[in-house]
Amino acid sequence: MIDYGQFCTVARGAEVLCERWTPLVVRELLCGSTRFNDIRRGVPRMSGSLLAQRLRKLEEVGVVKRVQGKGVSAEYHLTGAGEELRPIVMALGHWGARWIGSRLKRGQVDAGFLMWDMRRFVRLAECPPGRCIVVHFRFTDAAEGERRWWLVVDHGGANLCRDDPGEDVTLIVESSVLTLTEVWTGDRDAEEMVRQRKLRVIGPARDARDLWRWLGRSAFAQTREVSRTLP
Repeated sequence: MIDYGQFCTVARGAEVLCERWTPLVVRELLCGSTRFNDIRRGVPRMSGSLLAQRLRKLEEVGVVKRVQGKGVSAEYHLTGAGEELRPIVMALGHWGARWIGSRLKRGQVDAGFLMWDMRRFVRLAECPPGRCIVVHFRFTDAAEGERRWWLVVDHGGANLCRDDPGEDVTLIVESSVLTLTEVWTGDRDAEEMVRQRKLRVIGPARDARDLWRWLGRSAFAQTREVSRTLP
């Protein structure tokens, strides 16, 4: 465990939250993930053993409580102390969107995490009620096994599939991982990417127009858009 050897509460707080991966684990919990495997999907490059270690530490300091779920697996829920981290984590994200932007290196583009992030921010209230929406994503440059994804919105929920769910496809989205990531994070405009033929949306015109209203964007996209217009 980090120990800065100072009584300053900035140091004490950093001892808990500033270890590698810990802020991202907290981010996943704030985004609503409670099961171990769901948390891990949001930090796919973190080992399972390290995630378990970080969760134990967060539990020890009172940020997380471990409860028995409805199934055989335990669930992790934020305590009041954990919920108080929400504005801190959000502020960090907005700061990054404003001052850093994407500036993505090749190793920072991840189809799996992109799709997981998109799934949890689907604007369910904007999707037509009583209709099953299936968006099939085809990535031109993703690693083998991550080139095809299906996002299914039905019965008031959104599910992500790597295998064809067997439902009629509403729209097909073709893009590189980088292009869709930049659209999602607010670095690029979707319509402009379509005009440049870096992104294709195949399907009925009305559904294609509604797609971005259904999907929404990253929680920090608006901040990124505004920062791009500043000198």
